[in-house]
Amino acid sequence: MAQSNVLLLSQYPKPLLLGHRGAKDYAPENTLAAFETALQHGCEGIELDVRLSGDSQAVICHDPKYKRMEIARQRSSTLLGSGLCSLRDVLANFSARAFLDIELKVPGMEGMLATLLREFPPQHGYVITSFLPAVLSKLHALDPNMPIGLICAKRSQLQAAESLPLSAIVLHRSLADPKLIKDFHEGNTPVLVWGTNRASQMRELAAAGVDAIIADDTKLAHDTFRVRRRAAGNP
Repeated sequence: MAQSNVLLLSQYPKPLLLGHRGAKDYAPENTLAAFETALQHGCEGIELDVRLSGDSQAVICHDPKYKRMEIARQRSSTLLGSGLCSLRDVLANFSARAFLDIELKVPGMEGMLATLLREFPPQHGYVITSFLPAVLSKLHALDPNMPIGLICAKRSQLQAAESLPLSAIVLHRSLADPKLIKDFHEGNTPVLVWGTNRASQMRELAAAGVDAIIADDTKLAHDTFRVRRRAAGNP
């Protein structure tokens, strides 16, 4: 599991701080405003969720429904007019300014994503993540240099990691014990963790060596590591 050279985690103080769906505790999640707020709070990057609209456009939304509308059945113009943003919008606004953790919630947009990344190449590192091993395999087939990460919320999902050319693993906090983190590091696989919003938990994860924390409370995450970032030259 060799780390892709476009992941670029080494350029950041450890742990890298990512806003989960942006700064979801401070602004409507998965919106341009939430992503901007996460960066204003001091995070180096953002995590976002991508789904396909009924007319096969990539829109940013975590759940399969938005305002009682089923994403997969609605035209993108309707969804964007109702408050969602597109993946193109996010890349145009943030690919030159932030680390991007782009989660694909559904299959079918792999080729579109590859095209958009060529149009808006992330300049500060990125990783494409998914719970779906088949999506990650297809992405790797399209571009072997694209950094991909498997998301796991339970131990049974970890089995797929053995057969995938991962650049990262994304673990729920309940899985992120020091031994598992060490095992992935021994395989040269960076570990990203979500599901923690207490400073004490964040510090424990940092002590265990996680490479990135994906936080809902972005201000708390930054404040927890403020001293460490100042020592590394990051205000």
